[in-house]
Amino acid sequence: MPTDFFSRVMLVFNRYGMSMLQGAGTSLKIALVGTLAGCVIGFAAGIVQTIPAQRGDNPAKRGLLWIVKAVLNAYVEFFRGTPMMAQAMFIYYGLLPLLKINMTSIQAAYFILSINTGAYMAETVRGGILSIDSGQTEGAKAIGMTHVQTMMYVILPQALRNIMPQIGNNLIINIKDSCVLSVIGVVELLYKTKAAAGALYMNFETYTITMIMYFIMTFTCSRILRWWEDRMDGADNFDLATTDTLAHTSGMYSYQADKSAKEEGR
Repeated sequence: MPTDFFSRVMLVFNRYGMSMLQGAGTSLKIALVGTLAGCVIGFAAGIVQTIPAQRGDNPAKRGLLWIVKAVLNAYVEFFRGTPMMAQAMFIYYGLLPLLKINMTSIQAAYFILSINTGAYMAETVRGGILSIDSGQTEGAKAIGMTHVQTMMYVILPQALRNIMPQIGNNLIINIKDSCVLSVIGVVELLYKTKAAAGALYMNFETYTITMIMYFIMTFTCSRILRWWEDRMDGADNFDLATTDTLAHTSGMYSYQADKSAKEEGR
């Protein structure tokens, strides 16, 4: 048995490294699917929560909208106010058997993480929508856009850029919090770590490897999302294309002239 720390770390990795890497892959897959599905749920809930209820609307429509918003608020408050470990136990061992729904532990993990993330994303999306200047909503309505059209083509593209950092935070949190799903039998990274540490009685060395794996996953995702944010920002400098000849003297970019020059160059 090795006596120095790094030799013991290599011993653990040589014996259980592949098993732990498989667990890390499972953790990453659950986090990615859960975050993506949670974003879809959150965007849908955020759009519904921002639908305006006006006095001139049909009473049936206003009543239905109030019920839907109340249900969404209850969903958001419940899943934000309870631990995910308790949610996993409640849903997998209680609710699913009660409803006679058969799910494997990995399918239940996708479902639980998705609805948990959706509750947080609903509030994030709502805040992103409210951060957009109200004048843009009024302008969209003035040209005849419906609420859904206003959300899809005017508000959400801008709100998405504002909430991208929070989406990244949710992904990183989900990568780490996927470990609590081991309580329903999901064989993820921490589950594999406990097995390796128990077999070799090397807790410090085993969890050192696990921390490094978690850091690599979260850091890589963070850098990719930061690159995506920069791409969404676009170029720092741009030329204004115009066909107005009176504006050419101000140094503006002449689209027609440049297009003709390129065609002649060909």
